[in-house]
Amino acid sequence: MANMPANAGSSSGQTPLSAAQITPASSVTPARQVTPAARSTPAPRGVPGHRAVRPRNPKTPRAQQSQTTPAARPNALSWLLYLLVLAGVAAGLVIACEGPRSAGRGAGVVGCSLLAAGLARLVLPPRYASLLATRRKASDVLAFAVLGAGVLGVALLLP
Repeated sequence: MANMPANAGSSSGQTPLSAAQITPASSVTPARQVTPAARSTPAPRGVPGHRAVRPRNPKTPRAQQSQTTPAARPNALSWLLYLLVLAGVAAGLVIACEGPRSAGRGAGVVGCSLLAAGLARLVLPPRYASLLATRRKASDVLAFAVLGAGVLGVALLLP
């Protein structure tokens, strides 16, 4: 009676399981068994998801090990150029806020200062244009040129 389920009645007509019909839990194998040796072997190079890891040299700093170069440290000339562009944009906004008749002139000053920022980024090395540089040189110059030309186009359309 020890092998009968708990909800089975004593007089249900079922015969209890014999010891030969019961399999111990240790003899049941899982569908997939991973051995410790299989877990520690690295995946071959052709397998998707495999990534080669280069060991890090503790003597070199992390900035030199990365693929990108660190940004140049800003100096006085780069601050001066950045502040000139910022002052030009601020002056254009102040002029544009004076009234509806001066909005075109203010937009023209903003557009010219953005074009000057693009020209400075194009001509100057990264050491001097560090505050105007946020991406690669081509994308920075293109962004300044498109924005400056767009604002100048708006300035020409305003009365």
